Amino acid sequence: MTKPEELVFLPLGGVGEIGMNLGLYGYGAPGHRQWIMVDCGVTFPGPDLPGVDLVLPDIRFLAQERKNLKGIIITHAHEDHYGALADLWPGLNVPVYASPFTAGMLEAKRSYERSRAEVPITIFKEGDRINIGPFEIEAIGVNHSIPEPMSLVIRTPLGNLIHTGDWKIDHAPSLGPFTDEARFRAVGDEGVLALMCDSTNAMRDGVSPSEDEVSKSLTKIIQDAKGRVAITTFSSNVGRIRSIAKAASAAGREVLLLGSSMKRVCNVARDVGLMEGLDPFIAEDEFGYIPRDKVVVILTGSQGESRAALAKIARDEMRNVAFSAGDTVVFSSRAIPGNEKAINDIKNGLVEQGIHIITDNEALVHVSGHPRRNELQQMYEWTRPQILVPVHGEAAHLVAQGELGLQSGIKTVPRVRNGDILRLAPGPATVIGTAEHGRIFKDGSLIGDFEEMGIGDRRKLSFAGHVSVNVVLDSRLDFLSDPIVVPIGLPEFDDEGEDMNDTLYDAVLGAVESIPRAKRKDLALVQEAVRRAVRGTANEVWGKKPVVTVFVTKV
Repeated sequence: MTKPEELVFLPLGGVGEIGMNLGLYGYGAPGHRQWIMVDCGVTFPGPDLPGVDLVLPDIRFLAQERKNLKGIIITHAHEDHYGALADLWPGLNVPVYASPFTAGMLEAKRSYERSRAEVPITIFKEGDRINIGPFEIEAIGVNHSIPEPMSLVIRTPLGNLIHTGDWKIDHAPSLGPFTDEARFRAVGDEGVLALMCDSTNAMRDGVSPSEDEVSKSLTKIIQDAKGRVAITTFSSNVGRIRSIAKAASAAGREVLLLGSSMKRVCNVARDVGLMEGLDPFIAEDEFGYIPRDKVVVILTGSQGESRAALAKIARDEMRNVAFSAGDTVVFSSRAIPGNEKAINDIKNGLVEQGIHIITDNEALVHVSGHPRRNELQQMYEWTRPQILVPVHGEAAHLVAQGELGLQSGIKTVPRVRNGDILRLAPGPATVIGTAEHGRIFKDGSLIGDFEEMGIGDRRKLSFAGHVSVNVVLDSRLDFLSDPIVVPIGLPEFDDEGEDMNDTLYDAVLGAVESIPRAKRKDLALVQEAVRRAVRGTANEVWGKKPVVTVFVTKV
């Protein structure tokens, strides 16, 4: 008997976490589905992943479905939505659709990182429609904190879906587009089977303030400042950069951009016509010749990044740019969870220099690009979906939006997390299985899983250090020379002032000499005895067990 065709949704990232967004939509009978991918993002490692550069979604599921993946659509150019594309696309090699700005950002990233992967992009923007396999996809313009974001209407033989991407409702944005209420209402009139909706701010009541209010607040700060003004924000927020530049011009100040990512984004924005009407930015070597009350600096470093421009200024390490007592630094951003300490370290460095700090606790200098509860309810009203699938959020965000949807009259809100295969039609929305999912890691120029990249061992090294031991035995299985002990990352002395190196050296001698000479022929036995002795001795005097590597050679 032929199995009926089904419409399914499968998130491999971004559902149960913020970041690393990757959603799959499948149509067809089980085992014969055709797929499209929406977004391909990264998340950033915390201190529990020492040395890791980026965290990427595990797409091993697609290794089996590679021939059935028909295309990738990128909703916008934030790292958590497109940052993994260059690394994962070579293993997929399917058409990619994105806006002009997103395409420009991808190319700029490739050039900056000297990546070998050139991802061909088909331009796809607000108002466009494309057909990919059994899917017809329409782009609807929405407002967000980056140029050219879009929501997707995905039309299928079993019903219409809306994938919102990141969005908010802002009636006075500094940079368009507006969220297209009329188009969402028209799609709602067609009938919407399911709405996959951004949950980031689902726990916050009301509506997000407008970007216009932020612009007015920043304008007043710049006009009232006596000295230099520096404003740090997300480099992708071109609308915010435009607002600051216009406010600076109105106050008779010139603008300097600092930070490679800030300059890269602005170059792409200029290429696609988004920087028109602004005065030219000044060069870095001009900074020292401009009076303090005639300059505004827009710079990277809002998240405490140690190599960003703001961190270097806080450490007084910039070659051509320095601030002084009485200057003002504005954090026009929110702290991403986990970055608070690094941000505070920078703030303290600036305060030590006598610099005045302004954050969103003191003034309206930042607004989120995601919808609060009243905005979510407006989206429900416009689209009237049969099914609500909360995405883009941690568990608390997903549950909060799910409860809001039920209170708003949406009948079906299934519980979905990364790896769940949700059948949307035919029949009731049901999780019918799970797919292989998880995380892989970019470390330098290599990509692999937790074990392949040696991250577990690296954690141990960061916690308790490493000891290398080299033992050389002669033909009689006695020491040919003194053993060599090299501890790295261990204390120099124990609590009685004894040298740690000497203590471990004695442990090596004792371990070898405790083995009868006849048994020393088994070099593996000697190696393990020494390893155990060194770890045990370190634990006894220090309370921690380092990683120990032992080399035993018989001459």
